[in-house]
Amino acid sequence: MNVPSTNPCSAVLRRALRCLSGCAVALVCAGATAQDYPTRAIRLIVPNSPGGATDTAARLVAPLMAERLRQPIVIENRVSAGGVTATNAIAQTPGDGYTLLMVFDSFTTNPWLFPNVQYDPVRDFAPVTLVAYAAQVFVAHPSLGVRTIDDWVRLARNRGTALAVATAGAGTSSRLSFELFRQAAGIEPTVVHYKGGSPALNDLLGGQVGAMFVNLGLVLPHLRNGHLIALGVSSPRRTSLLPETPAIAESHPGFEALTWVGLLTQAQTPRPVVEQLHATLSAVLALPAVREKFSLQGSEVIAGGPEEFAALIRREYTRWGRVIRERRVTLD
Repeated sequence: MNVPSTNPCSAVLRRALRCLSGCAVALVCAGATAQDYPTRAIRLIVPNSPGGATDTAARLVAPLMAERLRQPIVIENRVSAGGVTATNAIAQTPGDGYTLLMVFDSFTTNPWLFPNVQYDPVRDFAPVTLVAYAAQVFVAHPSLGVRTIDDWVRLARNRGTALAVATAGAGTSSRLSFELFRQAAGIEPTVVHYKGGSPALNDLLGGQVGAMFVNLGLVLPHLRNGHLIALGVSSPRRTSLLPETPAIAESHPGFEALTWVGLLTQAQTPRPVVEQLHATLSAVLALPAVREKFSLQGSEVIAGGPEEFAALIRREYTRWGRVIRERRVTLD
C-alpha cells in the first residue's frame, strides 16, 4: 500500500520544482519570441495629425527600421480627442510588439486634462526609446520693443492684462510652458488659446498678440528675418540651434519645459522584443542623415533607452500634474 508522504520538505520541494519548471517555460517562450520577432508587418500608431512632431518623427525612422527588421512598418494616424482615444485603445492591445505608439509630451499631461483617459502612462506601456528633445522658444513681436526675457517680464508687470500672450491650445505644451513661466515670474497677462500653433503664430506675426512659447523649429525662419524676437529657450541650457539666445533658466533658475517624442509599446510586451526594437531604432537614430533631419526640425536626437524613457515619463507625469492642479488648468 502506498502511503502519501507527510514530509513538509517534500511538499516544498515539489512546489519549488513546479515553479522552476514554469519559469523555464516562460524563459523559452520569451527567447523564442525575441528570436522569431518580427514575422509580420508592424503597426506604428501616431495619435496626432499628419505633419506634426510625432508624425514627422515616425516617418523619418519607420522606413529605416523596417529595412533592419525585414518587415513593413505601417504608419496609422489616429486623431481624436487630443490623441486620447488612440492611446486608450493601444493600452488594451496584445503585448506582442506588433503595435507601436509614437507619442508627444502630451502623453503625460492628457491624463490630468481629459476626463475620458483610461490609460496610466506609467503602468500601461513599455517605453522603448526616447527619440528626441526639442526646446521651445519664447518669442515676442518686435513692436513690443523688448530684447530680453527680463525686459518682457517688466513690461508684463506694467501692462498686466493689457498684454496678450498666445498659446497653441488650452491643453498644449505651449500653454503649459507659459503657465509654468508666469508662475515663476509672478505675472498675469491675458492668455489667448488658439486651436493650433499655426493660427497662433499667424496672429503673433501680425501683431494681434505679443508673445508665445513655440517649438523652435517652427520659428527659426521668422527669427532669422527679424519678424520675431527670441527672448529665451525653455531648455535648461542654451541650444546650439540658437546659441545667442539665453535659456530662461539663466534668469529664472530651475525653469525647464522641453517637448519630446518617444516610442512605446504595450506593457506586457516581452523584454527581449522591447530591447530589439530599441536597438533597431537606436541604430537608425545614430545615422548622420537622420540626426540632421531632426536638427532641421529643431530637435536633438537622444536615443534614450527604456529605463531612461521610463524615468522621464514618471517625472513629467508628476511635474505637470502638479502644475495643472496648482494653476487650475482646464481645457475650457
